[in-house]
Amino acid sequence: MIGTLPGEVLEALLETLPVEFSIVDAEDKVVAWNRHATRIFKRPESVIGRNVRDCHPKKSLDKVETILREMKAGERDKARFWIDLPLGPNGEKQKVLIEYYALRTPAGEYLGCLECSQNIGELQALSGEKRLLD
Repeated sequence: MIGTLPGEVLEALLETLPVEFSIVDAEDKVVAWNRHATRIFKRPESVIGRNVRDCHPKKSLDKVETILREMKAGERDKARFWIDLPLGPNGEKQKVLIEYYALRTPAGEYLGCLECSQNIGELQALSGEKRLLD
């Protein structure tokens, strides 16, 4: 990153990003997340410090473990998938994009994983152009 941000600005930025994220450290412990009140995948604050494996449904756990193992081994830097969830006003399903990114030092040392989730239903409906301030 070029430049530095005061802590207050950094926190505001992380809460304003149009994605919700969770951060897992190199030991697979959940250390932080943003957008606590509006998350798609809500979790209690007691999850902080717990193993990430305790935060995923059993049916997807083997996939999460594979992604983390490959990131730690330097074989993978990201994973992307999408699912349909009932998030609409009347429970209609909307597309949720989920991405995992390996966090690394400049030398490539694994620091942990960033998990980003975003309801992309509105993005899928975009067409044509809309210019700035239109």
